[in-house]
This record gives sequence, C-alpha cells and structure tokens, in this order.
Amino acid sequence: MRALFTALALSLALPMAACSKNGSESENAATIPVTVTMAGKAHRFNVEVARSDAEQEQGLMFRTSLPRDGGMLFPFAKPKLASFWMKNTLIPLDMIFVRSDGSIDRIAENTIPESLEPVVSGGEVAAVLELAGGSAAELGLDESAKVTWQDKK
Repeated sequence: MRALFTALALSLALPMAACSKNGSESENAATIPVTVTMAGKAHRFNVEVARSDAEQEQGLMFRTSLPRDGGMLFPFAKPKLASFWMKNTLIPLDMIFVRSDGSIDRIAENTIPESLEPVVSGGEVAAVLELAGGSAAELGLDESAKVTWQDKK
C-alpha cells in the first residue's frame, strides 16, 4: 500500500516539477545584449526575450532570482500602452518602458512581488525591459537614458 501511495505521489509531482519555472532556468535560456546608455555611460545587460504571447504572459513568474546583469525584454509588434502585473512574480523588478526610438517613457522601480495592481506605461511603448529590482537606482538611470538591442530572432 505504501508503495502505491509513493508511486501515485511521484506520478503527480514529476509533471508539475517539469512545468515549473525557477531561478535556475534563466541560466540556461538564450539571451541577447541590451545596452542602456545615460550621460555617456553604457551598461550592458544579457536578457531573455519574451516574443510569443505565452512567453510574455509567463514573463519572470516563479523566478527566485535574476543574474545581476540579467532580465527579460518584452518587445511588441507595434507600439502600445503596456500594462503588467506581478502575479506569481516572487522578486521585485524594475520595469523600464521603452518607446520605439529607444527613449524611456517610464521607469517603475522595485515593483511589489505578487501584487495584482497594474504597472502601466505612461504612453505607447515598443518594449518593456524588466531588470532586478534596484538596478535602475544602482545605475542612476532616469527617463533621459536610451535603450538599444539587436534581436537575433
């Protein structure tokens, strides 16, 4: 009987473990370079790209950490008002809302983990760059910065 319960528990746990995302997954994901330039100083990040609707919906949910110079880029097919929430996101993030020309529309710093409150761009944006919470302050970034990347689809 005990063997039956153990087998049942394993049969339920293994598929769930295979579906879950955690901090270690970002170490294996393909990344692209993103450069944030401000006042003549450039900082390079290596970020994952959420291209599909499913990838954008998943985002950085369930991650327990991000590499210091890591993050995720959410490019849009055409500029739009962007709204994100932190449901199932376990770490604070800085969300940088980027216009088509690379200028910054808004920076939402240290968003609250697991909050259902929308974090919204101020205007239409071409992408959102999510970094570890505190990155923008650490680098002294503000809306005068410029964000560039070259996507290797």
